[in-house]
Amino acid sequence: MIYVLASIKVRPGKISAFLERFKANVPNVINEDGCIEYIPTIDLDAKLNPQVLDENIVTIIEKWKSMEHLQTHLKASHMLSYREEVKDMVENTSLKVLMDV
Repeated sequence: MIYVLASIKVRPGKISAFLERFKANVPNVINEDGCIEYIPTIDLDAKLNPQVLDENIVTIIEKWKSMEHLQTHLKASHMLSYREEVKDMVENTSLKVLMDV
């Protein structure tokens, strides 16, 4: 099992537009072979230390059957289109790719 945590820093004032476009693409991703989970999340103030909150970060929680499925996902035409559509809304992205131990 492959897990991905993608943190997307969205430009101030663009979070609603970004989430709208992201959610429109979710059904395409869910229908990909090997996709188990693909969920956009935002920070929740749980009043826990050392929690760091940022209203402009969307964290995507992904679960894939294999690394091959994830690699195919990254090259999918709907992902290429999506990245082009949101590129002006995104400041930067960081990834954590994890596996079971």
